[in-house]
Amino acid sequence: MNALEIRDLVKRFGGLTATNDLSFDLAQGESLGLIGPNGAGKTTVFSQIMGELRQTSGTITFMGEEISTLSTPDRIAKGVSRTYQVPRPFTDLSVRENIRVGLMPDSLRAMIFGTGDTAREGEIAQSVGFATADLDRPASELAMGDLRKLEFARTLATGAKVLLLDEVFAGLTTGEIAMIAELIQDLRQRGFTFLMVSHDLPAMEPLIDRAIAIERGTLLANGSFKEVLADHAVRASYLGEA
Repeated sequence: MNALEIRDLVKRFGGLTATNDLSFDLAQGESLGLIGPNGAGKTTVFSQIMGELRQTSGTITFMGEEISTLSTPDRIAKGVSRTYQVPRPFTDLSVRENIRVGLMPDSLRAMIFGTGDTAREGEIAQSVGFATADLDRPASELAMGDLRKLEFARTLATGAKVLLLDEVFAGLTTGEIAMIAELIQDLRQRGFTFLMVSHDLPAMEPLIDRAIAIERGTLLANGSFKEVLADHAVRASYLGEA
């Protein structure tokens, strides 16, 4: 069974077609790279999978169940979640409290009336590389690399097994990129499934099993990373070659 099956996905904004009859599969345990130039529709694909944007037509199937009409919280509850190009923590909350939001239903209310599962919060924080001393640090004090780790922690706290990573290396130093790449490799070994968007192709290449390329929401190529980058249409679109 595939983790995700995208079939004939179309998204129109007035006269603009952002995804155009797009179809692809993501196998369980696979790491799939989604590449394309700016404006190709990559983030729009993520937003449709998560239900943040409703597709004009087409279907989205998760673990054999069509989720095309489910709300975003219902899709998260099924086990799919995402990170964002710009991290979105609750900046006035600590690392621990941000993780608690993902762990608890009705989380904001629970934060007021309960203390949460502190052992689980610590376990998730540690699994993405936070030290115990970091748990009570406000998110507003975190460097970009640690904000990326917190995005992973919040995603894992929801119980997700399929993670959509949107430009996860953006804004990071060389050392931070290596840290996040190591985290992704560790999560892959633990059985997580990934759909990954990144313009940092050298950083992404060793983390993926396969790649697909799109332009203006249309599938250009599907295959190994090297096969996709060697495709004439991809080189013309993504690399600007004639």
